[in-house]
Amino acid sequence: MAPRGKGRVLLIACGALAREIIDLKERNGWSHLDLTCLPAILHNHPEKITAAVRDAVERHRAEYDTINVVYADCGTGGLLQAACAEMGVEMVAGPHCYSFFEGNDTFAERDEITAFYLTDFLVRQFDAFVWKPLGLDRHPALREMYFGHYDRLVYQAQTDDAALTELARAHAARLGLRFERRMTGYGDLDSTLRGWAEG
Repeated sequence: MAPRGKGRVLLIACGALAREIIDLKERNGWSHLDLTCLPAILHNHPEKITAAVRDAVERHRAEYDTINVVYADCGTGGLLQAACAEMGVEMVAGPHCYSFFEGNDTFAERDEITAFYLTDFLVRQFDAFVWKPLGLDRHPALREMYFGHYDRLVYQAQTDDAALTELARAHAARLGLRFERRMTGYGDLDSTLRGWAEG
């Protein structure tokens, strides 16, 4: 998604968050926030996220008063945070979107190491982002190797959508995991974008 060039603030975001960000922008009338998204599939290659964000910031820096990065650490091992600090741009706090959707404090308190998480985006894109990249479509026997240490699939629902809930339940069954649904809404994403929009 390319920016429209009409806002004063540019959000450089993970494509997996586009729906949620657009919803928050429209719901709150944040027309001064512009949005560009990097490919969501970068999450399957976190070593590429920092360079992609850095390139996007440099490409758009002259066109905007402020640039904010709508990524958490997302598997970069602190490299994204260091790059954002160096470039003078803010990013979303937390280790990943599962944490900030649930609320970073709540997520940390749960300390769940045996839960596999899906968001609305990942429920919709399960085959493209989980099943096929892990080779489970070709080698279903790998399921136990990848998911044998998990005891449940937690669907962090951003929206109250019965069809998505049933799809998430079906994904849990495919993985052989107990299903749990948590209505998280947008969590810390909402408060972070609000702070940037009103700051």
